[in-house]
Amino acid sequence: MINEKLSKRENEVMGAVFSLSLGKERFLAAPCEILAALPPKTKCDEESLERTLRSLELDGYFQLISSDRKGEKTYVFHMRDQGLAYKRSDVQRKRTLAFKWGVAAVGAVITFLIGLILRLIFK
Repeated sequence: MINEKLSKRENEVMGAVFSLSLGKERFLAAPCEILAALPPKTKCDEESLERTLRSLELDGYFQLISSDRKGEKTYVFHMRDQGLAYKRSDVQRKRTLAFKWGVAAVGAVITFLIGLILRLIFK
C-alpha cells in the first residue's frame, strides 16, 4: 500500500493537502491554510510543515514549488499519481487495520472459549 510507510504527521499533512486539492491536479495553498486543515490535536508549526512537505515531495506524492503571492508565502502543488490516489490508499489502509483487529478479536474469543472447554473437561 502507498501510505503505509508514512509517519503519523506525514499522513495528517498529506490528508490536509489532499482535502485542499479538492481533486484538482494543480492548486495553490498557503501554509496557514494547510495548518488550519490539520486535525486540531496536531502540533505543527511552519518549519516542521515545510520539512514534512519536502519529505512528501521526495516520496513522490506531489511536486512542490514555493512562491510569494502578495508578500505571503504560497505553495504551488502539482499532484502526482501517488498523491491523487492517496485517499483510496488511506481507505485501504484503514480497512486492513480493521481486518487485523477483527482477526485478533476473533482469535482472543476462540482462545477464551477453548480455555473454558478445557477447564470443564479437566475439572
